[in-house]
Formats: sequence, structure tokens, C-alpha cells
Amino acid sequence: MSLLELILIFVLQFEAGILGETTLYKRPGHDVIVPCALTSSSDTTCSSVIWFYRRVLSQTFNEVVNGKVEQTSARAARLSLDARCSLVINNITAEDAGRYTCWQGRTPNNDIHVQLNVLTISPSPPDADPKRDGNITLECSLLRYSDLPPCQQNSIRWVDETGTVLLGEGVGYKLLRQKNCVSVLTVKRQSGHNRRYTCQVVDKKNNVEIEADYTPFFTGSKVSTGWSPLSYVMLTLRIAVLILMIVITVLFFRYRGNTKPLDNENNVNSDAEVQYENVKAHPAATRLQ
Repeated sequence: MSLLELILIFVLQFEAGILGETTLYKRPGHDVIVPCALTSSSDTTCSSVIWFYRRVLSQTFNEVVNGKVEQTSARAARLSLDARCSLVINNITAEDAGRYTCWQGRTPNNDIHVQLNVLTISPSPPDADPKRDGNITLECSLLRYSDLPPCQQNSIRWVDETGTVLLGEGVGYKLLRQKNCVSVLTVKRQSGHNRRYTCQVVDKKNNVEIEADYTPFFTGSKVSTGWSPLSYVMLTLRIAVLILMIVITVLFFRYRGNTKPLDNENNVNSDAEVQYENVKAHPAATRLQ
């Protein structure tokens, strides 16, 4: 381990530097800008800036050294610096939660600590059949720097689609517990009742710091039969074939009705011919001489 890293670990034992500490709240998939803004206006390359990351106290990772992203970092493809030397993290994950420290040059008193907290909701079981009614457990977790004090009780709460705070047990839900920074809620997934549940992180004054929604979606709620789109296509084809057969049948009988047998007409013609043949011109009587 280099002398610089040893000095860094010693400095980071304090909870915050002279310039204090900033806390950010984000959800997975979002982008985040971790502020630094320590460099002088003449330093446009951020060449004196170093970014460190820690998830736990005993492990420190170099993310940016002398203004350049460390390519050995597992997150190198998602990291960059903006014009003010702030650290940009794209498409954040739960693993990005922790403490970030921006350090300018070799002056520890100028460092800035930033806490990045990531809020996640995980359903259990994750592979629950969405076509069936049943219970599902929602685990809301606030992931953060592990050496911080535990989250205060009731700092993570659940509300329904009307904004009502869920407490204890009610219709379609049961609040199990909040342990440290994790709150667990069991809800009933029921066809035709796709309710929305929101996990909120609140401060001491009940101001919402961040929230995340979850809807236990029931795929059969819109179609009570539970048929797939292919089933409806096949049903439509069957109905079309049936209608076509009915039309053909009606046209066939209508054609038969317009085409009557010619037996009577033929009989009439035969009688006419017979009469015509029997009526012969009688020769004038021979005058007697």
C-alpha cells in the first residue's frame, strides 16, 4: 500500500472534513453527479483531483487519480468527470452506495465527503406467478455506507396509493418490521385490485428524502378469462369461418329457390305440339262434276 493511501485512510477516519458532508439519495438505474467543485478556475483538466470510494471503513478504492478514471475500477465504463470535477456515475446500482471523497492535491483539509444512499424494493418470491392470486413480500432497503449509525425507527415507511401510511395490519397488507435500514411489507396480489405501494425514506421532520413505487401486477386482471392474445386470434378466425359458411349456405338455398323445375313448362309445350299436330287443314270438298 502506498504512502498516499495510508495517509488517506488516516484522514478518512473522521466522519467529515472541514467542509462537511453531503448526502444524496438515488434509485437504481438513475444517473448521479457526486459534487466536488474544489479546483481553481485555472485548472480546467481536474489534474489535481482524486476521487476515493468506500463501502466499508476498511476498504478504500481509487476511482479517479489526477483527473483520470482508473481503468482498473469495475465501474470505469460508468464513471466520468464533469467540468467542475464532480464525479458522474451512470446507471447506478445498489453496489454504488457508500462514501465518496473528493481530494484536491495533497491538502486533506480541502476534502469533501459525499454519502450516496440507494433505495431499492425487492419482491419475494421474485419469480411469483403474476397470473395467480397470492401473497408477496416487499423488502425496501436503504443501502449506504456501512459504518454509519443504524437508521432511525420509522424512518422507512410504506404508504398506499391514497398516501395513507400503512401501520400494523390492514386490508390486503401486513407491515412486518423495520430492522436497521430495511422495512418489510407483505401484500396480497389479487386480480382486479392492482394497488400501488410506495416505500418512503423520511427525515426527523417527516420530510420525504426519496421514495420508490411498487405495484404487484396481476396479468389476468384486465381479462378475466386469462386468455392469451393468440387465443383471441384463433377465436376470431373461427367466428369468421362460421360466418362465411352461413353466408354460403344462404346464397346456395337462394339460388335453388330461383331455379325451379321445368316439368310443367315442358308438359305445356308438349300439349301445344299435340294440338298443333292434330289440327290439320282439311282439303276442300271435291266439287262434283
